[in-house]
Amino acid sequence: MDAPLRERIPVYVAALGPANTELTAELAEGWAPFLYIPERADAVWGEALARGAAKRSAELGALEIVAGGPMAVGDDVTHKRELDRHHLALYVGGMGARDKNFYNTVVRKYGFEAQAREVQDLYLDGKRDEAAAKLPDALLEGTSLIGDRSYLRDRLAAYRERGVTVVQVQPVGDDPIRDLRLFREILDEC
Repeated sequence: MDAPLRERIPVYVAALGPANTELTAELAEGWAPFLYIPERADAVWGEALARGAAKRSAELGALEIVAGGPMAVGDDVTHKRELDRHHLALYVGGMGARDKNFYNTVVRKYGFEAQAREVQDLYLDGKRDEAAAKLPDALLEGTSLIGDRSYLRDRLAAYRERGVTVVQVQPVGDDPIRDLRLFREILDEC
């Protein structure tokens, strides 16, 4: 019981801003970004990750990237994505001050600048339902893993192409155990 199970406890950081993302790429074993859209990630974090990687010790090995989001397997895609709408609106609109919300900044850098601003204004004015309604469907789709087997295989390929090494999911379907089993099968097929 006194001997450690491993020499070094790995550090994973959920950094979003450029300075912390760079530091994570330099010093941590893993990076766990929130609101990760593989096709748009380079626009937000590419330069910071590259700067950090340039200073990274070879002893650390490659940076693990942990990404994912709400997950469900099946055809009822719209309903299941909608389950995350208010949660996402809280982050984009209500986490932080008007001039300092890291989640809002990520969404703006993804190319949803006007929508992110509108969601934040509505949310901070107490109009949470209206704010949630203004979230772009493309943001809900991009930040989730919800769809049929073929769609999920394509999404997982996009994650892999961007260097994601660990997929982290939150089941949102009616049968989370079934969805986790199916998702595991799909992941094993990829």
